Amino acid sequence: MKKYTIQTVVGIFVVIGLICIAYMTIKLGKVSFFGSKYYSVYANFSSVSGLRVGNLIEIDGIEVGRVGGLSIDQEKQVAVVELKITKGIKIYDDAGASIKTAGLIGDKFIKIDPGGGGEILKPGGRIVETTSPIDIEEMISKYAFGDIKKDDTKETK
Repeated sequence: MKKYTIQTVVGIFVVIGLICIAYMTIKLGKVSFFGSKYYSVYANFSSVSGLRVGNLIEIDGIEVGRVGGLSIDQEKQVAVVELKITKGIKIYDDAGASIKTAGLIGDKFIKIDPGGGGEILKPGGRIVETTSPIDIEEMISKYAFGDIKKDDTKETK
């Protein structure tokens, strides 16, 4: 009788352990069984230096998504970034996206200006207004070797 009681208790602990492992795998792996909580839009950049899949996407300093993928458009010779935006966040067709750095030597993230003057961007849509990251190494080498001019430091619009 005691043998079956101990085996039952051990069996219950094993089942509970497997359920916990399955739960953590789903949560940490960001797996969803009931559809994704994100929709994808795309943006073309001339350079995505330092940007990685999984980096943050922010609007007004609030996380609204993650970078879903990076690829190259061979015809246009630009980098294409898949932006996975949380459902419910509205981005308009006049939105702008720029690659920024968190801190002095921090990770890259994408900052989106959501726009508002046009129509809502549908899943699979494309953000046209983009700004690539500033290459700090290039700026430092220009400064160090005296190639920098006053006009190089001004922001152009």
